[in-house]
Amino acid sequence: VQLMKGEQREEQGLGPDPAAAPQPTEEEEALIEFHRSYRDLFQFFCNNTTIHGAIRLVCSQHNRMKTAFWAVLWLCTFGMMYWQFGQLFAEYFSYPVSLNINLDSDKLVFPAVTVCTLNPYRYTQIKGELEELDRITEQTLYDLYKYNSSNTLGAHPRGRRDLRETWPHPPQRLRSSGRKSNLSWKKQLSESCNQNKSDCFYQTYSSGVDAVREWYRFHYINILSRLRDTSPSPGEDMLDNFIFACRFNQDSCNQANYSHFHHPMYGNCYTFNGKNSSNLWMSSMPGIKNGLSLTLRTEQNDFIPLLSTVTGARVMVHGQDEPAFMDDGGFNLRPGVETSISMRKEALDRLGGNYGDCTKNGSDVPVENLYRSKYTQQVCIRSCFQENMIKECGCAYIFYPLPKNAEFCDYRKHNSWGYCYYKLQDAFSSDRLGCFTKCRKPCSVTSYELSAGYARWPSVTSQDWIFRMLSRQNNYTINNKRNGVAKLNIFFKELKFKTNSESPSVTTVTLLSNLATQWSLWFGSSVLSVVEMAELIFDLLVITFLMLLRRFRSRYWSPGRGGRGAQEVASTPASSLPPHFCPHSTPPSSSPPGPATSAALTAPPPAYATLGPCPSPSSLLPNCLWCGGGKQDG
Repeated sequence: VQLMKGEQREEQGLGPDPAAAPQPTEEEEALIEFHRSYRDLFQFFCNNTTIHGAIRLVCSQHNRMKTAFWAVLWLCTFGMMYWQFGQLFAEYFSYPVSLNINLDSDKLVFPAVTVCTLNPYRYTQIKGELEELDRITEQTLYDLYKYNSSNTLGAHPRGRRDLRETWPHPPQRLRSSGRKSNLSWKKQLSESCNQNKSDCFYQTYSSGVDAVREWYRFHYINILSRLRDTSPSPGEDMLDNFIFACRFNQDSCNQANYSHFHHPMYGNCYTFNGKNSSNLWMSSMPGIKNGLSLTLRTEQNDFIPLLSTVTGARVMVHGQDEPAFMDDGGFNLRPGVETSISMRKEALDRLGGNYGDCTKNGSDVPVENLYRSKYTQQVCIRSCFQENMIKECGCAYIFYPLPKNAEFCDYRKHNSWGYCYYKLQDAFSSDRLGCFTKCRKPCSVTSYELSAGYARWPSVTSQDWIFRMLSRQNNYTINNKRNGVAKLNIFFKELKFKTNSESPSVTTVTLLSNLATQWSLWFGSSVLSVVEMAELIFDLLVITFLMLLRRFRSRYWSPGRGGRGAQEVASTPASSLPPHFCPHSTPPSSSPPGPATSAALTAPPPAYATLGPCPSPSSLLPNCLWCGGGKQDG
């Protein structure tokens, strides 16, 4: 193997070896060869590469201006190409996504539908617990607006001083010059604001109705925390007393098609086609006749007057494995109106990992799911707030699920929980609790796009016989006919559903294709040209290594070892040589001593195997001294 082209044996400090093999010719090249200099390597590369423009650096070598021009142009092109490479890699590692929209048509699973009565308790059932609260509310309305609500509430007002001792901080009218009167009160449950009475929370409303309802609702929560064990069962508010008729796909509903739960504000709620249903409903045809049709009772004869101020019913459409958040996604039904809701299903599939901040099932979210249902962002946010409520206030908010070893807030046990709750609510809204940061979006979301239409129902010509049939069928007398019933139709507008899915905008294949495009644009070459560049870099590294190795050997190895050995032989006195041995001298007839002979004898100390007996010490002593002390010139 030949390391460098034309490299001589002089590198090792030896003279020319007459017996050495001749150097290989151009036709007899070695297996591995490297150029002797960078210039040779560069010229070879420019003459043989397939990269456009490189040969101009060699062809124009006799014209320095052209050489300089092509050198600058080649370097600028090289820099622009790698700048484009940087842009492509930056785009790739930013992980962009593309949104793909697919339209499919097939049988669809009908979603879950939850309908609530808008009345948490019958007023006659809970009137005893609300008696004191109703009295102070009645007195407040009289003091503020001179309104006597005794006929509505059926209570008798007491003195304001006596009421204040039981229910502190009722709403008060604030008057200021040039401004409209407002209602305000301290949102706390006792005369102290917090434990050390150092801070208080105030809220101002421009509407007296809103102020009274909020104050009433706040104290109602405390009463409700003591009534959780006596929440009404389905038997106390029978489904037949709320839903007069139920049909799906023109078939009557049965008890296996719905489940019941109680909401603290919206009362008895019934979920049709929920996860507890034995057989889920399937829609094979669109249209109003192939959906869910409900006839509801909307009378308010036994509603809580100061709490339930809306008539009708509340409905929400959601997935089977998702809880019904009636505050967020529900809407009210108007009495005496037929509400027809058409649906269209949509699905969204996000990419997780580096492409988006989403979670597949919520297992990697640092918030415990208190709803024991499918992970949604609202489930996580509400669970996060409840955790902070228990941690900061020492009790749980009654509208959210109750964790283990916790109890709902009651001012009799937690006298400053109201102050703590409103402060926590303010921190929650500004995301100082970090709930919106912790609760990531789910990667897969199914939603329903709703559109509603309204019509008066029943019509004037048909209302008599419809009301009579409903009364006889359900054994119930409808006093206020038009305000006592409402009809709801929910159906699929079409069986086509849209799926929005994310996919990587720049894949590895796309990146390689873009890199190749840039390479071809700036240099007009291919993948083999890239290999040529890699070969050039490899040759540069090898030549640099060999040149450094030659310098190291010439400096620390060959000159030191050969020179010191020759000097030792030359400085050895004749008396110290063996009496019967000396270096073999060349016979005088073969080659007289001269410069050529002296050069041939230059070597490291000779091997002792070449030493032999001297024929005559007196005649050969000068020759022996010359043999041992001969030294190469230069």
